Amino acid sequence: MKQYIISETDNYERLVPFFIKNELEFTEEDMEEVPTDLVKCWQIADLEGGLVGAFVLAKREGEFICDGIAIEEELRGTGLGRKLLELGIEETVKQGGKSMYLVARAPEFFRKNGFVTISREEAPNFFECLTCPQYGITCHPEVMKIDL
Repeated sequence: MKQYIISETDNYERLVPFFIKNELEFTEEDMEEVPTDLVKCWQIADLEGGLVGAFVLAKREGEFICDGIAIEEELRGTGLGRKLLELGIEETVKQGGKSMYLVARAPEFFRKNGFVTISREEAPNFFECLTCPQYGITCHPEVMKIDL
């Protein structure tokens, strides 16, 4: 069985192309930017240093959000995504957060981990999807929240 290393990273710029590759984000020209304060980033690498997973915890309008989580397609279902999500939740609680929000392309994964679907109006302003060219065509995201 292959081994992976989960670690914190300050290299957010390395994670963005990984998210784009996994169809979670678009280039800055494609989307309207919403002001975000990065809290902490984690990465999962194989033993050769190849990036296979990433998670970004951020704050918008004073609320904690999952600003990105992705696992290489061939490794989905292995528990690596759940481990990243747990790290983000633990850090949110550690910093006094009472909840975490996200926009889910894979809502069933998040439902299995305690998140519930909410209306966009119940969440901080981080729903950039309306300006995304995939919105409503190949992507039908749900705004979700977990109370901690």
